[in-house]
Amino acid sequence: MTQEVKAKLKFLKMGPRKVRLVADSMRGHKVVKLLERLPLSQKWAAYPLLKLLKSAVANAKTNFKYEMDTLRVKSITVDGGPVVKRWMPKAHGRATPIRQRTSHINLVLISEEKLEKKQKAKKEKKAAKK
Repeated sequence: MTQEVKAKLKFLKMGPRKVRLVADSMRGHKVVKLLERLPLSQKWAAYPLLKLLKSAVANAKTNFKYEMDTLRVKSITVDGGPVVKRWMPKAHGRATPIRQRTSHINLVLISEEKLEKKQKAKKEKKAAKK
């Protein structure tokens, strides 16, 4: 059974729509390439996602003894967190609402060598049945 490496970031003070733009570009790619590409991104959401990715890589090295070269992003989800509601004074005594959104991010990494072993085992099992 393959071990998944998980990392979470909660209550990021950035709207989920903005974070999803960067997160969608990360899905399915190798960690080594992402560590090179994210610092060059012009989106502000790239910095907390880079920090989360480094945390997940550290978890993989420490807890599961995986090499960084074999890791790939299996899934990344960005969900909405609590919304802080404020009011902004406007003309003629009116007030308009301001909604400060937050995000929860879940990142899952998987090792490619474990995936290859699993696929080989499936092929051998099918060949044995024939």
